[in-house]
Amino acid sequence: MTPAPISALTIAGSDSGGGAGIQADLKTFAAHRVHGLSAIAALTAQHTRGVSAVHVPDLGFLRAQIDACFEDFEIGAVKLGMLANAAVIETVAVALERYRPPRVVLDPVMVATSGARLLEPEALTALRTRLLPLATVITPNLPEAELLLGATIPDQAAMREAIAALRALGANAVLLKGGHLAGDGDVVDYLGDEGGLHAIAHPRLRLEAHGTGCTLASAVAAQLALGRDLRTACDAAADYVHAALRGGYRPGRSDIVVLDHYGAAAHD
Repeated sequence: MTPAPISALTIAGSDSGGGAGIQADLKTFAAHRVHGLSAIAALTAQHTRGVSAVHVPDLGFLRAQIDACFEDFEIGAVKLGMLANAAVIETVAVALERYRPPRVVLDPVMVATSGARLLEPEALTALRTRLLPLATVITPNLPEAELLLGATIPDQAAMREAIAALRALGANAVLLKGGHLAGDGDVVDYLGDEGGLHAIAHPRLRLEAHGTGCTLASAVAAQLALGRDLRTACDAAADYVHAALRGGYRPGRSDIVVLDHYGAAAHD
């Protein structure tokens, strides 16, 4: 028998189209040779063209899923994704306070690529006050950071200021993704923590993709579960997403690209 691998737990929403959410998280964990666990916080009916319905399961069932995972597995990191309302956020926060996992990666999912709202407006305060302080690192894109801060982020200088503002809100570290900035140059993400700012740059790919945010946060969680330090984990996770995007494919009837996790794993 081989030794039991370290596990990573995703608490997030399910994507029936297979490109994002828990499905992308579990593919990412597998590609990193980490055992993937899941607690489904929301069910979505969606495909590459949009989200048509969202169902939030009973909170007691969510708690039962989380308890089952912590009772039987060595969990090296937890990734948080789509948590649709304040009650779900509170349930997850209480569980994290109870079990105290060593590393938590928070992807503050608020709006789908299609534009569908995935976080109820009243849940924003709960996310800020309950989850930000519990996270090892948060991984917002620019629209999500703008919602968290109530301010626009038009350029890289504003990105660096936004990281300081998010840390002032209680975030321990911030990996702010720069893919939404206009321009032809490299896509630059910034990691800000107690050690300062660290830039992560990759060539811009001219395509519209689905599941990049979920995948990046899950890759960071997997790297942290494997014992990497935060900067190394973020560098490696960004490389993984870029490789998966380069090999991306279009399984649906839209032009949306889904990431190639298996090709990225081979590339790694």
